[in-house]
Amino acid sequence: MDDSRFAREVVAEIVTDQGWSVVAQAQNGREAVEMYRTYRPDLVVMDINTPEMDGLAALKQIKDQYPDARVLMCTALGTPDNLKSALTLGAADFIVKPFQRERLVMALQRIHQRAYL
Repeated sequence: MDDSRFAREVVAEIVTDQGWSVVAQAQNGREAVEMYRTYRPDLVVMDINTPEMDGLAALKQIKDQYPDARVLMCTALGTPDNLKSALTLGAADFIVKPFQRERLVMALQRIHQRAYL
């Protein structure tokens, strides 16, 4: 979930290049929560700073309803407070934009491997 179409497309390309599928894309936190309920994806990549509902609020709603949800927070606002909030709310990992492709791939692989240990 990201309000930037370009960012969503870049992440989707990286995800599909790794052999995974993209089942939905959301522009804001409200859409992300609704789409999570509908699709129940294995993993969500979510920005913090989005309109209507920010990513931290969406993360909280998703984790409250689906404690096993795996969410990777990906944001340009990589402040210590945001990192702490995201991890406290249950984010599986946190990366800062602009990110290198390899960093996103490593985070996705790490989350995927933890899920099946």
